[in-house]
Formats: sequence, C-alpha cells, structure tokens
Amino acid sequence: MSSSLVLASASPFRRALLENAGLTFDARAAEIDERALERPLERSGASPVDVAQALAEAKARDVARHFPGAIVIGSDQTMSLGPRVYHKPRDMAEAADHLLSLSGKTHSLNSAIVLVRAGDVLWRHVSTAHLTVRPLSGDFVERHLKRVGAKALASVGAYQLEGEGIQLFDKIEGDYFTILGLPMLPLLSKLRELGSIDG
Repeated sequence: MSSSLVLASASPFRRALLENAGLTFDARAAEIDERALERPLERSGASPVDVAQALAEAKARDVARHFPGAIVIGSDQTMSLGPRVYHKPRDMAEAADHLLSLSGKTHSLNSAIVLVRAGDVLWRHVSTAHLTVRPLSGDFVERHLKRVGAKALASVGAYQLEGEGIQLFDKIEGDYFTILGLPMLPLLSKLRELGSIDG
C-alpha cells in the first residue's frame, strides 16, 4: 500500500481541510498512546510547543511504517496557559474549572506539523494562536455550560469557537487553520517545495 501523501489522522476536520484544498491523499490514524508519550515530556520540563511537535512526529512516524516512500503529515495541537498544558475535561465540573482558569487571561493553541518520509523528518513547523478569554463569573460559566451541554467535553478548552464559545472571548490572534489544528498555508507551501502538490 503506497501513496504520495498520507495524513496521519482520522480527524474528519483535518481530512476536510486537505480535501477542501484539493489535495489527493490517504488517511490513517496513528496507533500511539498520546498520554503515555506526554507524561515524560511534561516531567522533563518540555514546553507545550515541544509536546505538540513530539506528538506530531510520533504520529507521522507510526503511520509512515505502513506507507513506504510516502510523505506522511503528522499533526497535533496543545492548549497551554503559561507552562500548563490542558487536556479534555473529564466532566462538567472540570470543564467549569478550565473556563474559570482561563478567565481574563490569554492562552495559546500550539499547532504542530511534522512531515516524515521513510523514517526521516523532512520538516517541522509550529504555528501558535493566542486567545484572550474575557473575565467570566462562576454564575455565567454555570449557565453557559448548561446551555452547551456535553459539547463542552469535546474540546480541550471546553469551548467551541464556531458555536456559543465565541461569547467567551475578548480577542483572538491567529489564523483559522492554526486554531483548527492544521496550519494549512505553511503546509501547502512546503508540499509545493517538495513537489508533492502542483506548484
């Protein structure tokens, strides 16, 4: 099984981004334990950007084993506030804790891409978006979470910018694709440079 371009992800959002850009590719989910990879990195003091890059590379390397000669696109995103890296909330109480910890502060979405072919890393890139949450009261967070329900548990920050989550923010700095977790413009530029897509 081979393809010139492979996305190391089962994410329908990332697949749609590549499809909408007119790319021809295969897609396969990486079989890695992300939390197990993250723990030693975080213990060693790795930055949120380093963690995102390490996860993206691990995904690309894992999938590249099944596609000899293909360029494999690995991507991952971390959400951070200073050195703290967030994970998806386990329940609504943790979702409320996430939102209140972000209240009045600017956090980062660090979106990494790593391209791998035949076991070699061809390129690494990270784009970061900065999102400023307006000051939130506990009562507002409680009402907000009641309205959005289980959707709050589907994202690391307990919000969806495309829905009511947009009401949580004062300011957003960064491009749409970085926020979605796949910085398309630098990726497309590199793929053109490598001759993988029409330039």
